[in-house]
Amino acid sequence: MLEKSVYFTRHALDQMKERKATEDEVIEAIRHGNWSPAEKGRLTTTKTFPFNSEHYGRYYTTKEVVPIFLEEAERIVVITVYTFFSQRR
Repeated sequence: MLEKSVYFTRHALDQMKERKATEDEVIEAIRHGNWSPAEKGRLTTTKTFPFNSEHYGRYYTTKEVVPIFLEEAERIVVITVYTFFSQRR
């Protein structure tokens, strides 16, 4: 079975830039995470990645990437992306 393509809305791309998430991280979270229902019929998943960098002046070791998306017949549409930073290893 072919994997569906992943389409990013302009809003999602803007939020990813602001929140330091990459397209590759979002796609990996969607492809390998456990999907859960979200509001308005959307879906969500989460994946934690090493970060080891500063974000808004604080150093963090990990970053949790949380995309909100829709599964359509031919593609997955990413609506927005949240990130959560942690100093835990």
